[in-house]
Amino acid sequence: VQLQASGGGLVQAGGSLRLSCVASGSIFGMNSIGWYRQAPGQERELVATVTNGGTTNYATSVKDRFTISRDTAKNTVYLQMNSLNPEDTAVYYCRGRIWSTVYWGQGTQVTVSS
Repeated sequence: VQLQASGGGLVQAGGSLRLSCVASGSIFGMNSIGWYRQAPGQERELVATVTNGGTTNYATSVKDRFTISRDTAKNTVYLQMNSLNPEDTAVYYCRGRIWSTVYWGQGTQVTVSS
C-alpha cells in the first residue's frame, strides 16, 4: 500500500488548509488511517485518525479545529484544518494500519505564519 499526501503549504494564522491522502489500495480494508505530524526537534505525534468503522480520534490540541474525513470510493482521507496557529507548523504524514502492519506516506509541510 502506498500513501500519497498533498495539500500542505504556507498559511497565515487563523487560516485553513485541507490535506489529502490517496491510498493505492482500499482504505476501507485498513483498520485505521489518519494523520500524524512532526515539528522540528519534536517527536511525531498523532493528529487525527479514523477507523474502518468510522470512529474518529483527535489530539486534544486540534479537537474542534481539525476534521478528518474519508471518501472510500476515492480511497482518500482528508484533514480539514481550520483556525491554524503557528504551533500547527509541522510536516504532516499520512499513516495507515492493517492489523500490525503500518504504512507511512511521505510528508507534506504545513507552515503557519503569525
